[in-house]
Amino acid sequence: MFKREKSIEIQQNRDVRCAHGKVAIQGIGMSVYSFFVDGLLIDTGSYSLSQEFQSFFKELSIEQLALTHSHEDHAGNAAWIQQHKNVPIYIHRDSVSLCAEDGEYPLYRQALWGERPAFVAQSFGDTLQTNSAIWDVIETPGHTTDHLSFYNRETGAMFTGDLFIQTKTKVVLDEENIVHTLASLKKLLNYDFEVIYCCHAGFIEDGRTKIKEKITYLEEMEGAVKQLFNKGYSVEEITKAIFPRDYPITKASGEQWSSKHIITAFINQFKQESLT
Repeated sequence: MFKREKSIEIQQNRDVRCAHGKVAIQGIGMSVYSFFVDGLLIDTGSYSLSQEFQSFFKELSIEQLALTHSHEDHAGNAAWIQQHKNVPIYIHRDSVSLCAEDGEYPLYRQALWGERPAFVAQSFGDTLQTNSAIWDVIETPGHTTDHLSFYNRETGAMFTGDLFIQTKTKVVLDEENIVHTLASLKKLLNYDFEVIYCCHAGFIEDGRTKIKEKITYLEEMEGAVKQLFNKGYSVEEITKAIFPRDYPITKASGEQWSSKHIITAFINQFKQESLT
């Protein structure tokens, strides 16, 4: 039986309370954030960190919960919020029915993040109102098809869920489409923000700059992939050329996480473009 090492750290960045939960199993560690501002809780962390996050939630006057997407490390404690806080829970319209059932995930994800118990959610409108601000609810697919970002018009803060995470993406989930991620990152630049709150990297003061850096990184990679594709290289050959390292999560996840998914998405785009 595996043993989880767990911890949580509460931080304050500007007007946002940030709960940084960490979980590790046999030296493999991950972290996830939940944010609270103006009566709004954004994401709930994972069920594997239920006691840690619940201690944070109990201190808050939560009036509503906004979920960036339905993954278990973001919605894992939504059922607890529903049972103990009795507040409206909002999620992308396509995931309302999905969240009404317990989540089903591979064993390695259950080991790290635990389960995602069922809860009742409702779909967002185009905006969300809190006590002192109007928020734009922005469709930012890529990491998942149901992914959303939230922009506080009053403070100019952008909450990006799993859209950013890091500048130089090396591996992605099989359900992620890096082409859509790139388009969503560019979409955010239409908003007047500097700071971002990322659910895995936390508070990033120069967030706009970091997002621009990620866009440049992905565009340069896209160009390199296109050159190799046009020369007749296979997906495997292009993957090895762009990402010469083997990442442990690829094997551990049975290739659910892989660099190959990045290459495949770009190539599918090139093929689609050639047909139009």
